[in-house]
Amino acid sequence: MVRIRKIPLDLTLTEFPALVSSWWDEVNESTHWQDGIFYTLCAAYALVSSIALIQLIRIELRVPEYGWTTQKVFHLMNVIVNGVRAVVFGFHKQVFLLHPKVLIFVLLDLPSLLFFSTYTLLALFWAEIYHQARSLPTDKLRISYAAINGVIYVIQVCIWLYLWIDDNSVVEFIGNAFIAAVSFIAALGFLLYGGRLFFMLKRFPIESKGRRKKLNEVGSVTAICFTCFLIRCSVVVLSAFDSDASLDVLDHPVLNLIYYMLVEILPSALVLYILRKLPPKRISAQYHPIR
Repeated sequence: MVRIRKIPLDLTLTEFPALVSSWWDEVNESTHWQDGIFYTLCAAYALVSSIALIQLIRIELRVPEYGWTTQKVFHLMNVIVNGVRAVVFGFHKQVFLLHPKVLIFVLLDLPSLLFFSTYTLLALFWAEIYHQARSLPTDKLRISYAAINGVIYVIQVCIWLYLWIDDNSVVEFIGNAFIAAVSFIAALGFLLYGGRLFFMLKRFPIESKGRRKKLNEVGSVTAICFTCFLIRCSVVVLSAFDSDASLDVLDHPVLNLIYYMLVEILPSALVLYILRKLPPKRISAQYHPIR
């Protein structure tokens, strides 16, 4: 049984912080709460992964002749990212006790990098639309996307290898700082190209077909992705300086629940809902996958 301390009716204002701190410690140290929270995260990630998979199948059945479009790749990567998270949290007891400790970092940080690649794919798509509308060259955008992601993964692998050889707090700090920097870059990317595309669409004539809907779509996705990456950046920086805010340990389940809900689960669910529209069966012009 999980025993939760009752709040006394005669509690004073000065005693409230101490009571909250005591409750927080009780929850974090309770194996029942740990299992409940991590299995909840597992179920939430599995649900989002299933939704992305169903949508991917629907898109493939709708337009199989277009091959692997940006829209299909985006949904496939969502399936992978959320599926890996579901497995990790489903086996949290084993994951958080792995040795060497670098294995824990790999299982927790690799999905974060995949999440970065997944959602910056949207920024790439918007950048291509913006450049095409401005009659600017687009041939280097995909190369830049691949190069940036490649460099990020190489640096992260080097950090993991160093931690495997010599696990120390300095390298762990560098690893956290790197994830924070990557998240900040993603937030800036969405602000830059999402903002540019939004204001470009806003200048279109009012009678333009789908203008208002596209404005809402771009504005909403930009706000969601910018916010989630900025929150991730802030929390990771905080955890680098304060061990009580660490997300790589088993006994911080409440913090993990709040963090992953805000930076991955809710943003993924919202973006998948906003981009739920299927592409048209027949089109005569160039196909734009994400609508």
